[in-house]
Amino acid sequence: MVSKPPFRTVFVVSDGTGDTAQGLALAALRQFPSHPVQLQTFPMTESEEELRLIFERAKRREAMVVTTLVSAHMRRHAEELSKAQSVPHVELLGPILTGFSDFLHRRPREVPGLYHTTDERYFRRIEAIEFTLRADDGKDPRLIAEADIVLVGVSRTGKTPLSSFLAHKGYKVCNQPLVLGQRVPHQLFEADPRRVFALTIAPEALQEIRRTRVQAMFMDSTTNYCDMDYIMAELEFARELGEGNMWAQIEVTNKAIEETAATIFRTMQSNKLIGSISEVSQLSE
Repeated sequence: MVSKPPFRTVFVVSDGTGDTAQGLALAALRQFPSHPVQLQTFPMTESEEELRLIFERAKRREAMVVTTLVSAHMRRHAEELSKAQSVPHVELLGPILTGFSDFLHRRPREVPGLYHTTDERYFRRIEAIEFTLRADDGKDPRLIAEADIVLVGVSRTGKTPLSSFLAHKGYKVCNQPLVLGQRVPHQLFEADPRRVFALTIAPEALQEIRRTRVQAMFMDSTTNYCDMDYIMAELEFARELGEGNMWAQIEVTNKAIEETAATIFRTMQSNKLIGSISEVSQLSE
């Protein structure tokens, strides 16, 4: 019997929220699926003493330390502590700050947390999230006219999580379920068809998702919710509705939310509804 590798620990240290370091660390760790790693985040680390205590703790835990520190002084101190404590350490933000400084011939401000400041973009995102919550699962079809993006599809095609992801990007999203035999709200047909996206999925995948849902929610297993004939009829109804109204068909089978969102953004870009997704700046992002 092959024993499982023990958990290793990585300390994520930041003088901001730690979101950037955590996201990068998780992205890198996906390349090592057979080696379980536990992340522990230490946000708002702003003093030498806090940094010292973290490195001492890392030494006791035989942990690695990953940092995103905007202060050059704190970065140097982290490097000194790493050598003194013999703790493996990677600084993620320093190299790009140095590179930009050389390229722009300017010193960085070295002010933590600027990425999360409450600027216009922040308030736009909050507004989009609140709107999307109100418009979730067809709660208020009247909001369709105000939406940047409208998602339609049969049950369990991932409309709600995709809506949430898009809302966090600053887009107001309505999602409208399509149910066989039920009337579709007239507001859906009055919306700009370029903004409506019909989510499609392979019937076998949908059946498996629904079976799991039924078991998890202790739902009545005798309903036709998981019946393949009913699923096929639902998907055909949704397909005909989408094609008849010139809605873009987005295949979501075994796709990550980010991949589906990227397809939507590319389609909106080609329809001149949004600017180039490849051109952003700290002023316009």
